[in-house]
Amino acid sequence: MPCDTRMRYRGQTISSRKAEVRKAVDRLSAGLASGKVKPKISPNGAVAFEGFAEAERDGVTDACAYRQVMVYGSALAKVAIARAEQLAGRSINKQTVANGEHSHDGGNTWHHGH
Repeated sequence: MPCDTRMRYRGQTISSRKAEVRKAVDRLSAGLASGKVKPKISPNGAVAFEGFAEAERDGVTDACAYRQVMVYGSALAKVAIARAEQLAGRSINKQTVANGEHSHDGGNTWHHGH
């Protein structure tokens, strides 16, 4: 995963970064399960997590967090994402996510990769 290898400080090891990413995804997964964090789906199928604060995410993007939740997240977190897809009337488009469409404000506005 790209977010696993994007070091946050000089001298950080890959294993240390992977542990940070895993903790951030665990916090996201718990927030999704409790309803504190709300997934939002863009018209093109990108995903953003409203309520997943900068301080909680440790530099993990919404796209990377989504991919990690779908692999390692709790069943309740996956249900929250599926529910958001149903409410939006569209699925998350993995190609759109891979192309870098994202939001900096929890899904209120959307930007293409930059």
